[in-house]
Amino acid sequence: MVKTGIDMVKLGAADSLLTGRLGLLTNHSGVDAGLTSTIDILHERFNLTALFAPEHGVRGAEQAGFTGSERIDPRSGAPIYSLYSGSGSGMTQEMLDSFDTFVYDIQDVGARLYTYPGQLKKAMRELAGLGKRIVILDRPNPLGCGVDGKVREDGLDALSSFHNIPARYGLTIGELARMFNEEENLGCDLHVVPMEGYRREMYYRDTGLHYVNPSPNLPTLDGVALYIGTCLIEGTTLSEGRGTTRPFEVIGAPWIDPERTAEVMNALELPGVRFRAARFVPVFSKHQGVSCGGVQIHVSDERAVRAFETGVRLLMELKKQTIEAGETFWQPGGPAHLAGTREIIADGLENRLDDFFARCEEENLAYLPRAERFRIYD
Repeated sequence: MVKTGIDMVKLGAADSLLTGRLGLLTNHSGVDAGLTSTIDILHERFNLTALFAPEHGVRGAEQAGFTGSERIDPRSGAPIYSLYSGSGSGMTQEMLDSFDTFVYDIQDVGARLYTYPGQLKKAMRELAGLGKRIVILDRPNPLGCGVDGKVREDGLDALSSFHNIPARYGLTIGELARMFNEEENLGCDLHVVPMEGYRREMYYRDTGLHYVNPSPNLPTLDGVALYIGTCLIEGTTLSEGRGTTRPFEVIGAPWIDPERTAEVMNALELPGVRFRAARFVPVFSKHQGVSCGGVQIHVSDERAVRAFETGVRLLMELKKQTIEAGETFWQPGGPAHLAGTREIIADGLENRLDDFFARCEEENLAYLPRAERFRIYD
């Protein structure tokens, strides 16, 4: 079994780093191998004085867009501050005065589209030059070391598009923090508590660890495997499966033809996936309470999946059907921030997809030497 950063803390590997008052950015996925919360472990062993919540809250109970309702953690007694804000506001002076050492422990999903790493980068920017130590308790990248998707274009900076890296970036959160620190010239007093027994080719199923979904709408590892592609549906009027038991695996809308969609997508013979015609009724979010036609994407081989290509090709087919039905397809702004490129909403992209994916592959190859410099694991 892989020992994560918090498991190594329990073995005394970070006693010299976790000094003074600790501020912890975490959620329910911050647990040791025995599923004991990092909050409880640090509270028992060190001086935990503040908790910081990402999107979805410290305990992960809130839906997307959570901006903070928790105040005091009942177990540790530490105050809880939300760092996820639609206004983009940062840490207040009260927050900054509450800790000496800033600790991060959240399970990553290996996707640039996810807001948690973006929140970490934002916090690092705010702490740079303030003399506060930053300690990352490292965790596995559930997608292994592969890369996929478009390298983010300039001018699309957001929590869901936080660095000019591919959609699937092939680094652990500790390695990614090292990249932030150097490439942004932050000069943070940054330390990573590395894992033991982790190898780069591991997917999450190989680690021996229990999977704790890091946010409400990624309950399965199949959803994680598809996420960088199917998350693009968020930028459309279609349902990305929120409000179902299989978000980011079930996709559709009331006007979509399930059988046609499955037939078209299966004919592409995309690796590692199979499409099943499906109907579903979301209990919340887009098309709440309305019967939707669409597909469920079944993962047959997570190592073979090309999630970005799968998502974009599905997006183009759904766009075609939506226009035929006389419905609006794009949400304001579309999925440009999620895709990392404005080209995703350009007219005629469906006619030049092979060229688009070839350019993505060239960018990924150019990215690999950058990533190599920050790697901790073989």
